[in-house]
Amino acid sequence: MSQYEQSVSGRTPDTRDAPAERFPAPSELVRAAAALVHRHPRLCTLRRVGLSRAGRPLHLLSVGHADAAVLVVAGAHANEPAGGPAVRRLAGRVAADPALRTRTSWHFLLCADPDGARLHQMRAPGSLLEYHRRFYRPRGAEQPEWSPSYVPPHRLPPETRALTGVLDELRPYLQVSLHGTDLGGSWVQVTRDIPGLAEPFAKSAAELRIPIEAGPSDAVGWPVSGPGVHVMPEPGADTPFPSVPEDVRHSTWHHIHRYGGRTAVIEVPLWASDRVTDLAPHPDPSAALRDSARRLREHTRAVTRVLATALPRLPGPPGPLTRSARWILDLSPALADDWERLPFEGATAAYVWGMEAFGRRLPLRAAGMLLRELTRHHSPSAAALGPLITRWSHDFTTRFTPRWVPLDSQTEHQTRTTLAAATHTPHP
Repeated sequence: MSQYEQSVSGRTPDTRDAPAERFPAPSELVRAAAALVHRHPRLCTLRRVGLSRAGRPLHLLSVGHADAAVLVVAGAHANEPAGGPAVRRLAGRVAADPALRTRTSWHFLLCADPDGARLHQMRAPGSLLEYHRRFYRPRGAEQPEWSPSYVPPHRLPPETRALTGVLDELRPYLQVSLHGTDLGGSWVQVTRDIPGLAEPFAKSAAELRIPIEAGPSDAVGWPVSGPGVHVMPEPGADTPFPSVPEDVRHSTWHHIHRYGGRTAVIEVPLWASDRVTDLAPHPDPSAALRDSARRLREHTRAVTRVLATALPRLPGPPGPLTRSARWILDLSPALADDWERLPFEGATAAYVWGMEAFGRRLPLRAAGMLLRELTRHHSPSAAALGPLITRWSHDFTTRFTPRWVPLDSQTEHQTRTTLAAATHTPHP
């Protein structure tokens, strides 16, 4: 086996660079990138490619000089922090292994949303309760990768313009976006199939004791090219949930298609649950989804009542925490309606569990963000949210019996899968 094959397969992973059980801040990633450039000045460069809405710099680390390029994006979702340590590990591994850059230059957007990263206060390992009490994720129109699905080009946030500018400059044959989920398993979404990716992906997940999510709610009805690898729909295909305005075909993931490339989105869980791996047919999926829809409506109404009471008394315009909470609360009732309308006959247990997790996390996220905002303003309405978050987090944990995935395993799995995707994607 060549050194290149070893790096891709993960059979001889170098764990010397394993980060401590703590997610690095964007500033730490920049310092690590600068140190790599200092060690390899002829091989690596670090430059600013844009500014966030709050004026924070967005940095791109480049390793190698080959014309064929891979772009790896970390931190596109503030509550999915595993991508940061993964790009740090990937960059170090590529710089140390000439075989990985013989035909490919590698480019790493260290954090696509530094403003969001500042607001999501993730601790490792923590608990689901602590996670939700410190939660932040911007509403869709403010997310770097999803904003083109919500707003016209002239209103795109600067983070999105920076990302598409890098894509237009590099014209990579592959973009890898490093994502995650709070609870469940790992899966990959691809804008175009990457034949051969499923095998190394599944091997890595098995070695690192990370379950493969068999029915992720993000990929309902999509073609499956192998266990855990889901191919995004072609233009013109119907969306599974009509109420959800997000459309992957308008995201920055599809921007790369104008250059003949493709995007792979790698999802890894913070907490693993074997519930999402059960491929047996569910005995009554429609009834189970009706229960999830009912719970989603009830929990949404509970948080909405608190917001309606507190909002008129909050000073100034709504901040990012309130905007994002309100976005979730506005979206959730129509999503519950979708679940009751659509046919789910023949659905697997994994799919039903995945949809239940989706329905439980939405009002928890809204409640967590709203609690942070109300606490900051010393609002008496905050007292009503704390018990809800505690009880719902406890119920979530009891239903799914999650186990923390060590940060080193999250990082290594994303590293291996990224290298495998680059290997199996046809070069231009």
